[in-house]
Amino acid sequence: MQKDNDAPAIVILTGAGISKESGLETFRDPGGIWSQVNLEDVATPEAFARDPAGVHDFYNHRRRGLLDPAIKPNAAHFALARLEREWKGNVLLVTQNIDDLHEQAGSTQLLHMHGELLKALCVNCNAVCDQREEDLSVEMVCQACGAPGGLRPQVVWFGEMPLHMDDIEIALKHCGLFISIGTSGNIYPAAGFVHMADMAGCPRKIELNLEQSEGARIFTETHYGPATEIVPAFVETLLDAQ
Repeated sequence: MQKDNDAPAIVILTGAGISKESGLETFRDPGGIWSQVNLEDVATPEAFARDPAGVHDFYNHRRRGLLDPAIKPNAAHFALARLEREWKGNVLLVTQNIDDLHEQAGSTQLLHMHGELLKALCVNCNAVCDQREEDLSVEMVCQACGAPGGLRPQVVWFGEMPLHMDDIEIALKHCGLFISIGTSGNIYPAAGFVHMADMAGCPRKIELNLEQSEGARIFTETHYGPATEIVPAFVETLLDAQ
């Protein structure tokens, strides 16, 4: 549909809570990934330099899990894709998740600030390529530059700068509605997005979460419960009122 530039622009931030109901593990929940694996061994540039094969094994296992046919977008993913299609103004979806469930649901105006599990990055030439068909290995050759051994998961590791930050900050400064979904609110820079929107004068800031986040007091409106219930309901209300 043709977008109305006078309608409030929406920026949506999603975290692991929206994909958990699709069957994907979260990182920081009790029993989550970081309670099972030492992040310094698999999620830092130093870990990759020290043990690239071990890092590849970790992400290859996660990639195969994501590609399991049982892992599908849920009602919350589909509701956000519907919001993008039917909202009169612009909608930008910023996700901390490295899965592709938003894309599968139909979202197109989407930024992966922590990268994408189904892609590979060459440390030699910075080329990014699709990597859903086969596991990564230290022997694999980059299709762009031909160098072996330089392919890594296109995932932002600890100590690295998240992606698309300039575009995200611009969008936050101009949005009329900020929505945070399924995120704990304690990991920066994403935890600071509601502050950025608030400082820029965003009049409406919504938290949709399983429980109260650390930054809940900054939001003007909060709704708590499973994402598959509260996100579709909120989107329905939002579209009905436009």
